[in-house]
Amino acid sequence: MDPQTQNTSLQRLQNVERRVVRVLDIAGGVMEELSSPSGPRKDFVNSHCREFMQSIKDIQVTLREEIKSACEYRPFEKCDYNARIANEICFQKLEYVLSQLHDLERTVNRYPSSD
Repeated sequence: MDPQTQNTSLQRLQNVERRVVRVLDIAGGVMEELSSPSGPRKDFVNSHCREFMQSIKDIQVTLREEIKSACEYRPFEKCDYNARIANEICFQKLEYVLSQLHDLERTVNRYPSSD
């Protein structure tokens, strides 16, 4: 992996990090809205949930591409321990995000849509 590719990869991962922070902000906003004493505004919840879901999908695609790219890179053919461990950690994190996403989706589906 040449320095240019490595730098681009790092930039993409930093962008993913910013998107994860944005997704957490969206989720926090939805949770606040759902706990509102006057009841949730369905249009707000629906639009933010759609944005949340699309952002999660985008993050997932980018992370998968980066993991695939990392797997293809082998500076020392027989020394891929670090890459395998990093990929395993990323995989576990991705699984956790997907489980949280599934839980949020179930929560959203408990409320009838205003569409």
